Amino acid sequence: MKYYDENSLAIIACPAGEHFAELTIKHLEKLSVSRFNKRIDAISKRYEKDRKDIVRELNFLSDLNSCRMPNHKALDKMVLPRFKVKSRFTHFVNGELKTEILDSIRGRNVYIFQDVENHHPVSINDGKEMHTFTVNDNLMSLIVTIDAARHAGAHVINLVLPAFPYSRQHKKKGREGLTASLLARFYEFFDVSNIITLDIHSREIENAFNTCLLQNLHASYQIINELAKIVDINSQDLVIVAPDSGAVDRNKFYATSLKKPLAMLYKERDYSVVSLNAKQSNIVSMNLLGDVKGKTAFLADDMLGTGGTLLKAFEFLQKEGAKKVIAAISLPLFNGNAISQFDEAYKNGLFYRIIGTNAIYHEELKTKEWYIESDVSKLFAQTIFRTQSNDSVSSLLDNREIIQKTLANTQKK
Repeated sequence: MKYYDENSLAIIACPAGEHFAELTIKHLEKLSVSRFNKRIDAISKRYEKDRKDIVRELNFLSDLNSCRMPNHKALDKMVLPRFKVKSRFTHFVNGELKTEILDSIRGRNVYIFQDVENHHPVSINDGKEMHTFTVNDNLMSLIVTIDAARHAGAHVINLVLPAFPYSRQHKKKGREGLTASLLARFYEFFDVSNIITLDIHSREIENAFNTCLLQNLHASYQIINELAKIVDINSQDLVIVAPDSGAVDRNKFYATSLKKPLAMLYKERDYSVVSLNAKQSNIVSMNLLGDVKGKTAFLADDMLGTGGTLLKAFEFLQKEGAKKVIAAISLPLFNGNAISQFDEAYKNGLFYRIIGTNAIYHEELKTKEWYIESDVSKLFAQTIFRTQSNDSVSSLLDNREIIQKTLANTQKK
């Protein structure tokens, strides 16, 4: 991001994505200040010029290149970009939604934030009402916002979707649609250039895009940091357990990174039964490949819906002699009465902790003793910042190197 082009990045936060957008903006501001100071210090040293003089010249270039009238007064200080765009979101009595963009975004790179799984009351209609939206409401809010940005002359439209909507509908088993693919085509129809998401349920979804770039971030580094606070990650008693066959690759990554043994749970399911909640699932039997007796078992999965599968895994691992059971969930949905079910399981000693991320806003979860929230907003901010600067994001998409550095530091301690 060129300093003198600070107005090029614009963030529009849909009502349900407001909380995550605010967290990300704070990190973007810190990244802007940090990069600016490093650049100024380097230029000052190289050209042997006074720091204030360089800042003043950069502000001059910024004013010269801006199509807007300068309104800052401190000519020898950094002008912090105002990333967030003022918008108005209206919810009509019949359920229709409308987005109005109140600031000019013509020619700007727009990032639209939406947390489709946020089911908490959000402020709408100029703050006059609080309304709880469903996934489909939030998806429609995103759609009308994309359309508003397109009609407002946005240069590039990017989506920040911590939870990719309908990601579990990515393959056909009969007379059914591919909704994940349908949405991919829809985004491209509206000229969306880039989508940033977290631990998408299936990598196959990326194949549904022709022109749009899907950047799939991973929360493994943030989760390992939290795990290191509650257990000794260098201990020989730690074993990684894949909760099912679909999670083998994810847990193999943790096992390889932490240099720990990998076990796997195999579940036999009755697919004539539909899982309704944490207690009423379609799992008939369960088997373990590996050994967890007297050890701390760590399980990682991409999302938790009703939680029935995970609770059965907790119970089974306890019967197999696991000393402590910890789970990591990138997208903690906790649908229905899942939280109360996990409260009961925790009281019965079935698990020790669950590490989740704030990619999904869940106020009640943060009050639970058994829940640890990991902040991934900085990860998204770094991705946006590097994308805007045309810098590489490969180290953010594949974070093995930084994980190894973290492990090396813990071993020194």
